[in-house]
Amino acid sequence: MSAARPGREVAIVAFAQTAHTRRTDELSEVELLMPVLHDVLGQTGLKASDIGFTCSGSSDYLAGRPFSFTMALDGVGAWPPISESHVETDGAWALYEAWVKLLTGQADTALVYGYGKSSPGSVRDVLTRQLDPYYLAPLWPDSVSLAALQAQALVDAGHTDEPALAAIAARSREDARTNPHAQLPGARPQGDYTVRPLRTGDCPPIGDGAAAVILAAGDRARELCARPAWITGMDHRIEAHALGVRDLTDSPSTRLAAERAGAFDPAARPVDTAELHAPFSSQEVVLRRALRLGDEVRVNPSGGALAANPVMAAGLIRLGEAAARVHRGESDRALAHATSGPCLQQNLVAVLEGEARG
Repeated sequence: MSAARPGREVAIVAFAQTAHTRRTDELSEVELLMPVLHDVLGQTGLKASDIGFTCSGSSDYLAGRPFSFTMALDGVGAWPPISESHVETDGAWALYEAWVKLLTGQADTALVYGYGKSSPGSVRDVLTRQLDPYYLAPLWPDSVSLAALQAQALVDAGHTDEPALAAIAARSREDARTNPHAQLPGARPQGDYTVRPLRTGDCPPIGDGAAAVILAAGDRARELCARPAWITGMDHRIEAHALGVRDLTDSPSTRLAAERAGAFDPAARPVDTAELHAPFSSQEVVLRRALRLGDEVRVNPSGGALAANPVMAAGLIRLGEAAARVHRGESDRALAHATSGPCLQQNLVAVLEGEARG
């Protein structure tokens, strides 16, 4: 059995996140994280010493110092020594590593967290470090300009237009009214062009935040959560690094990851909820098409990344939000997506299911 479709039962049993804000100058990364870690552990009654594996996602470029994640471990408590790992990307990929750890039987529980403080610098410039260092990065195309290239390609191909993009933004932020953690809840004007055809409303807010989840295997998950969100499949794929050889109106890597994760399984229950990591309204258009999501699927009921986009945690939040809906009985089969890199370069897809109702 491949890791994409697991042989061992593993579930998300708890999820917590910060109230995302534009700035947290008064807080260090440790102070940002600690309430979230206490919250997620408290939901299960677990202590830090009960956790079999810990994995985190963050970026040294955002923090402005090397090995910054080691300081964040103060919030977890690394003594006595713990089994710990770190990924230099969104916490969704830390969740993938922890999931594989549990699948192999090396642990029965895992704590996963991601965090980022975007407020101290220019995120648009920092994200250029993700680009090809020889041909593209020297031109300094920022993340919003690249997203605008993708959006214009979609408009030119007839897949969307500016009113449709505005409607996506309006729906997302209206849905975020019921999300107490959202940074930008409620309707707001689209604003001026940031980079045509994207207006301010089509772009994600800049802010600080953190999130954490707890994974558990088998009967341990049932002990810790009344309705676990079972990860029935998960996979991640990557597009070519060079933007010039890609069709920016499509996302083959998302489609392949979803296929490998079992999202299109005709024998399974239909997907009723999708939490898509689409920082720009135009990217939701690409993802909906790649994931074959019809109007019957509730997309980003949390408001998505247009309502709160803490870099290095926003993808993990998509998995957490999808799992939370399963926990509450609001979803039976949810799809969660995370991305990293320019124009949806890297994509992770997970399928989460609740146990059948009696």
